Amino acid sequence: MGIFSNILAKLGFGDDKTEVVAEAAPAAVEAPVVAAPVAISAVDVVAKLEALAAAHAEKLNWKTSIVDLLKLLGLDSSLAVRKELASELGCPADKMGDSAQMNMWLHKTVLQKLADNGGNIPAELL
Repeated sequence: MGIFSNILAKLGFGDDKTEVVAEAAPAAVEAPVVAAPVAISAVDVVAKLEALAAAHAEKLNWKTSIVDLLKLLGLDSSLAVRKELASELGCPADKMGDSAQMNMWLHKTVLQKLADNGGNIPAELL
C-alpha cells in the first residue's frame, strides 16, 4: 500500500495480528504459550524504536525528527518520500510548501496514527 503501511509493517503492527491468529489455535490447549504472543501483540512503539536506536550506528533523534524516524526504520527519508507520506496522511496544503512545517506536522501525525492503530505512544510525544 502506502508509505505509512510500510512504517506499520516495520514496527510489527501487521505481524502482531498474524502472530495472534497463528497462535490462537494452541491457546485452548496451552494457555501459558499464548501469554507471550498476547503480551507482544500490544505494540510498544517506543520500546521498539529505542531498541533500534541503541543498535543504530548514527545517533538519531526519532522523538522529534521525521527524517530520523524514517532512517531508524530503514525507510527512505528523502524530501520526495516525505512529501508523498504527507499527502497520503492529508497534510494541509499550506504546510506542504514549507518543508520544516511539513516535517513537524508529519512527525506528530505519524506518531498519532501509530497510536490510533494500537501503538503505545506516550502523551508527551503526541
